[in-house]
Amino acid sequence: MTTPSAPAERSAERPLRADAARNRARLLACAATALAADGDAPLESIAQQAGVGIGTLYRHFPERSALVEAAYRQEVSALCDAAPALLGDDRPAVEALREWMGRFVRYAATKRGMGAALRTAVGSDSSLFAETKAGIIAAIDELLAAGRADGSVRPDVDGEQVMLAMGGVWNVPDSDRWAERVRGLLDLVVDGLRYGAGDARP
Repeated sequence: MTTPSAPAERSAERPLRADAARNRARLLACAATALAADGDAPLESIAQQAGVGIGTLYRHFPERSALVEAAYRQEVSALCDAAPALLGDDRPAVEALREWMGRFVRYAATKRGMGAALRTAVGSDSSLFAETKAGIIAAIDELLAAGRADGSVRPDVDGEQVMLAMGGVWNVPDSDRWAERVRGLLDLVVDGLRYGAGDARP
């Protein structure tokens, strides 16, 4: 499962060479980390962390906004793609959901840090946020469907409802215990999804 494709900058191009693809992947990973820590992180610093020159960065991402958007899309795609991968393990689906929630904490921390840079890059009214939200809801729905099938998740909840319940993470104030408190909040969501699991309620 993936979110909508990255900016059209690559759509009409030939596939990247292996070394260029590696450079791009490193740039996106370093950009996500750097921008989460500092939304104004210099592009030169991101290129240096990725082990490439600034010219290489600009060949892949001619504008700062393109890099910011691509880094965010990559984070969302990694989160969404984790759902089917976690379901591949031999365990109740609710435990796959709990682990996925742990990955959501990391995603939330990245988005929280990137927030200002992302809004500047794409605008607060961009369709990007609706698209990525839809991808995340689809990932949750996949985990819930597996949970309903094995009886480990209650049958009367859908991905959009869970996403709304998870929205509380954005209200947790900054502190050195932010991730711990968010993790505890999401554990409550998972425990709520276990309540009534296996019941025949519609």
